Amino acid sequence: MAIRKYNKLPQTAVLKQILKRCSSLGKKQHGYDENGLPIDVPKGHFPVYVGENRTRYIVPISFLTHPEFQCLLRQAEEEFGFDHDMGLTIPCEEVVFRSLTSMLR
Repeated sequence: MAIRKYNKLPQTAVLKQILKRCSSLGKKQHGYDENGLPIDVPKGHFPVYVGENRTRYIVPISFLTHPEFQCLLRQAEEEFGFDHDMGLTIPCEEVVFRSLTSMLR
């Protein structure tokens, strides 16, 4: 599985791979600048989609260093993988996600 592969990489390398995959999603859609980045996402942040309704949240990149958020990313990889066109989807309820992110802020 890819998780085992990631565990052998330094944490910074794993985070760079995740960001690279996330930033390459949706480049051909409207609402993106010439570099393929969403125009409504401030620098230093990235979008995630949470819950059954896939509600979009903008979170700071600094969340990637928190073990709790990394756990969510591992769950996302197990359930959805990172190589798809759906954006980074977090498999948890919105209430749980909002609670976690409020603690991380």
